[in-house]
Amino acid sequence: MIGHFLNAVGFLSVLPLRGKQPYQTGDLGRSALFFPLVGVLMGALTAGANYLFGLVFPSLINSALTLCFWIFISGGLHLDGVADCFDGMLNASAPERRLEIMKDSRLGTFGGLGLILLILLKFVCLLALPGAQIRLLLPLAMGISRWLLLWAGKQPSARPGGMGAEFAGGLKPSAFLIAGLTALVLTAAAVWQLGWTALAAVLAVHLLALLIFQSARRRLGGVTGDVFGLLVEFSELLMLLVFVIRSGAA
Repeated sequence: MIGHFLNAVGFLSVLPLRGKQPYQTGDLGRSALFFPLVGVLMGALTAGANYLFGLVFPSLINSALTLCFWIFISGGLHLDGVADCFDGMLNASAPERRLEIMKDSRLGTFGGLGLILLILLKFVCLLALPGAQIRLLLPLAMGISRWLLLWAGKQPSARPGGMGAEFAGGLKPSAFLIAGLTALVLTAAAVWQLGWTALAAVLAVHLLALLIFQSARRRLGGVTGDVFGLLVEFSELLMLLVFVIRSGAA
């Protein structure tokens, strides 16, 4: 179990924790039971960075540095998926051609715009929300978004031999049970600390996941590793937006 936890940390973050056992096919899926917990850990570290930055810098700089830390701790893993999905899924081509575009390492116009808009919106949300709320929200956003990766692993794969298919091969019902319980406890704690807006945000990102899966099946024939990245980044952003909307309404 410790090895699976370390594999999850090593895959999802840049934290210097790695399992000692050689990687075997399916290990990524077997480590998925810890994905929400690793997301919470990453969120807590980002929240801590936000607090420390706030002791030294004004809110504008604090928000920018917090976002930089947020990107850094995940190694920018999911941003590449956002760029590839924007380049491929928004292209007016057949699914096969879209998949080819998404495999291309070059950044296209749609991909560049998608990254800019995503990062800009996250920054503005961080700037708009109170610091105390941000520090409670970050573990929720990063934990629930990693829980949704398990959902993604059970969707039809657009590339049978790709990372998504390998991940799904090791994904067991027990991982869903443990990760789901983690997500449930996280949601309950967030509702206690942040109110019913937290529940609305969690429900909203689950609906978003269904829409992303449907779009991926229609435009690509299934999900890919890039779609996983898009799911994480958009889920985090939507959580922030729900709280910004609620804050503005109040």
